[in-house]
Amino acid sequence: MTAQDALRDAVPRLMAAGVVDAGRDARLLLAFAMGLPSERLILHLSDVVDAATAGRFDKAIAARINRQPVSQITGQRLFWGRSFEVTPAVLDPRPETEFLVAAALKRPFKTILDLGTGSGCILLSCLADQPGAYGTGVDASPDALEVARNNAARLGLTDRSQFHLSDWCGSVRGQFDLILSNPPYITAAEMANLSPEVHDWEPHLALTPGGDGLAAYRTIAAQAPGHLVSGGRLMAEIGPTQGADVARLFAAQGLAEVTIMPDFDGRNRLVLAVKPW
Repeated sequence: MTAQDALRDAVPRLMAAGVVDAGRDARLLLAFAMGLPSERLILHLSDVVDAATAGRFDKAIAARINRQPVSQITGQRLFWGRSFEVTPAVLDPRPETEFLVAAALKRPFKTILDLGTGSGCILLSCLADQPGAYGTGVDASPDALEVARNNAARLGLTDRSQFHLSDWCGSVRGQFDLILSNPPYITAAEMANLSPEVHDWEPHLALTPGGDGLAAYRTIAAQAPGHLVSGGRLMAEIGPTQGADVARLFAAQGLAEVTIMPDFDGRNRLVLAVKPW
């Protein structure tokens, strides 16, 4: 059996399971099983697939039929041009979250705090593109922190990053030039409408606080200003309907220059604020 034959067999199986982009996912999983970069798979479609590779591919396809995300099956996700380890303990880094990184990098900073760091992709992406900066990531999940530390080591950023167990700012000490967060913001009512890849496989602690989805923002608004230097920035990713509510929470804590920023698709994506001098 060639690699092309394996693809022809796998794609209909994925389609029957309701996988939206069955062809793409089959190619990614075959490249993973063959130990190839995905962009080079096309050069190897005529290769004969040995038994061990076929077994790995069949196992990966079975996991995808069970709607496990591709990133969890392969153990990695590309984010901001770098590969990050992904496990069921952390959110799958999303392309829209790169907008938060882009906004953070518009101004230089020396110290950065990432609240609810998960895989560490936000913090580590910012540090990688801001030489000389140092950062702290906190999370309420010990398993997530292990993934973040692994990613710091993969990217050679262990000496400029540290990770601690903390419920938001509860165990944080010191002040920072920049505080970032992509907190859980899905409402309780919205959870049932999530795809199986998200609802069944990603940590609910990182997806939703329940209720109206604003609980994390209330805590961040109350705690984060005390950990900002004067002139320091606070940025949080939001759901597309939450901008006005989160902006009010930030303004009520005395933060200035509160701005709701749309992403490249025109949907409200971030709320930014500055601590007055």
